[in-house]
Amino acid sequence: MKTMTCRELGGPCDVAHHGATANDVIKAQDRHLNEVVAAGDETHRAALEEMKGRWKRPLAGMGWYRQAKRDFAALPED
Repeated sequence: MKTMTCRELGGPCDVAHHGATANDVIKAQDRHLNEVVAAGDETHRAALEEMKGRWKRPLAGMGWYRQAKRDFAALPED
């Protein structure tokens, strides 16, 4: 199990996301961004829009995804 924060994944806060894989943490970040923006937190809106936009530009989105996976792999186990 490893931990990455919202900020480490491009967001504005330090909420911790835990997961066994980078995909687990990325999915937790996606849920977090959707939930807090839906609850009215405008500080996360830019990160949410960026997340949604990544998949409209597949090459740039894959670059972000690969970097997130490398960053996750470099983390120590919790």
